[in-house]
Amino acid sequence: MKKEDGRTFGMNLRSQRDLFEIPEDIVYLNCAYMSPQLRPAREAGERAISRKSRPWEITPDDFFEDAEEIRALFARLVGGDADGVAIIPSVSYGISVAAANVPVEEGEKIVILEDQFPSNVYAWRELAERSGARLITLPRPEDLDWTRALLEEIDTGTAVVAVPNCHWTDGSLVDLARVGESAREAGAALVVDAIQSLGAHPFDVSEVRPDFLVASSYKWLLGPYGVGFMYVGEEYREGKPIEHNWINRRGSQDFSGLVSYQDAFQPGARRYDVGERSNFALLPMAAEALRQLLDWGVENVSETIGTLTDLIEEKAGELGIVTIPKERRARHMIGLMLGPDAPDDLATRLTAHNVFVSVRGESVRVSPHLYNTPEDIAAIFPETDHGILKFETAANGERRRARKTPSGTSRRGPSGLSR
Repeated sequence: MKKEDGRTFGMNLRSQRDLFEIPEDIVYLNCAYMSPQLRPAREAGERAISRKSRPWEITPDDFFEDAEEIRALFARLVGGDADGVAIIPSVSYGISVAAANVPVEEGEKIVILEDQFPSNVYAWRELAERSGARLITLPRPEDLDWTRALLEEIDTGTAVVAVPNCHWTDGSLVDLARVGESAREAGAALVVDAIQSLGAHPFDVSEVRPDFLVASSYKWLLGPYGVGFMYVGEEYREGKPIEHNWINRRGSQDFSGLVSYQDAFQPGARRYDVGERSNFALLPMAAEALRQLLDWGVENVSETIGTLTDLIEEKAGELGIVTIPKERRARHMIGLMLGPDAPDDLATRLTAHNVFVSVRGESVRVSPHLYNTPEDIAAIFPETDHGILKFETAANGERRRARKTPSGTSRRGPSGLSR
């Protein structure tokens, strides 16, 4: 890694395709939808499933040791302490925990972004209705600077700022360090949905200081579906869980004393652990993926993927396709903003040629990883009918679309699709 102007930069890694099971004829540019499973993580899962066939080998200690190991791994990834980490099943679960614990008064503001993913919206809508607070949805800025828009909105009347690190539709970036500082000065809680960034975009809890940081494993953390993590700031580690289970209570390691019911919880953020958090199949898979990310280094992952998204930006520019400028987006994904005339069947057309991306609203979201190469990027800009779009040069020298959306077709909004 190198530092320049106070920023940390990674180094480029070699292709890691051998660690994944992607056929040679597949161009998978859709990690923001779901990552392919790492081969070592799959193997860890197979061993774990086999172990469940022999339950006499699973001891009471195993209910706790695997959980503590993965808690420590996630803490290392975000630069925090293991006591601040809860094991959760999903982002929506973590956001619900946050909404149940942040103080909000009538008339105060809860600030979110336009077209934010539903998991980071519904709990705040309910909280606003219940408390009499105002849910403020920031419209997408014309200059694509979410950070500026947030800093202008946050004031002493703000109770909660609930935002992503980057927008799920196009990778447009939020400077969480600056937003977090502004939120603290205003006395507001900062809740971060980091599912579309953790593992591919560097994050340091000591710099951002979130009150709640939430992410699931199955995207950029390269783990299985159904496992997630929440980092909780110290102010909220004595809060109220949203479910009652046995394992997050003090003394739960003593199976013979479980009916000596306890009001007190396990220390730190463990009180927020989901019931049955000791998932003997999924936790080993998620832990293996975290170990691999720590071995690569997130800064290096970001830098390597960034060379591919920079190439996409360059090729898109040659075709007149608008993208988020490099300084306003995360390095690991990019949105090609095709506008309302983009063909509805674009993703299907690409899929027919084994090229996989996502259409989110009016953007084609391209999200490569370490298994991709510049040759994969070329596959979405070919001189054939299955490219992003076919263009022809207009008389004024500008690029315009040669294909139009068929009349009568409906436009899909971002909230109608999986991430």
